[in-house]
Amino acid sequence: MKQSKFFLALVLTLALNVSYAQIGIGTTTPKTTLQVIGDPATTTTADGIQAPALSLAEVDAKVDAYGTDQDGAIVYVNDVSTASTKTQTANITATGYYYYDAPNDVWKKMGSSTYSVGDFAHGGIVFWVDETGQHGLVCAKQDQSTGVRWYAGTYGNTQAKGDGPYAGEANTSIIIAAQVAIGDDGSTYAARICNELQVTEGGKTYGDWYLPSKEELNLMYQNKVTIDATAVANGGGGFASAYYWSSTELVNTNAWIQNFNDGFQNFYNKSLTYRVRAVRAF
Repeated sequence: MKQSKFFLALVLTLALNVSYAQIGIGTTTPKTTLQVIGDPATTTTADGIQAPALSLAEVDAKVDAYGTDQDGAIVYVNDVSTASTKTQTANITATGYYYYDAPNDVWKKMGSSTYSVGDFAHGGIVFWVDETGQHGLVCAKQDQSTGVRWYAGTYGNTQAKGDGPYAGEANTSIIIAAQVAIGDDGSTYAARICNELQVTEGGKTYGDWYLPSKEELNLMYQNKVTIDATAVANGGGGFASAYYWSSTELVNTNAWIQNFNDGFQNFYNKSLTYRVRAVRAF
């Protein structure tokens, strides 16, 4: 009986010590709850800690498995080609590390998000990023018109002369305000189509689209192969081998366009009908 009690006490003591022990991998003297020491001298094996890798669709399929006990759980999302269908995963718009925020029942991106051309994020397809990689431009995953006029029915100098990244947003606002003052026959036109666009992706609606500037249009042309591939993979369509309107005006009767067959840029009459692909900044 005494031996049984002694054995039970020993087991309990060991269990308590293990429960509160510091664990070391690659070291016998860990200094924290879990310390991992790599082996940099061995070049034939990889060092690192690897989180579970899942696609967005796979995370979607198991959202109900996460609750209070899983607060802070980390996964690496390696595929977002299938859009989110759950409110808990609405923030997952690009590949990367995400953690589960149990109090808010939502997955959140870890650290500062960086993006590359071709990523499907922020409602569209990334076609330009700034030097930080955290901000840039996306285009819609399909054309908004196969043929529409640039103007609202009356010629006039709108002063939408901006060019370069982000310039199309101001141009679009200027065009719409100017066309109201100059004359609007009630028919839709390129800038208006973009301004009124609403796109819902991953449970979030994006409504701040605009007609791209001359340079923004060219940036899309330069990356059209990558953009087309991402668009098709996400239920959209590629660019046509045709002319697209920019928001950059030349004179009262003409605005800049670009041929997405050969990249040629020229200015044409605002009354002519060309294709439109909206963009937005993030």
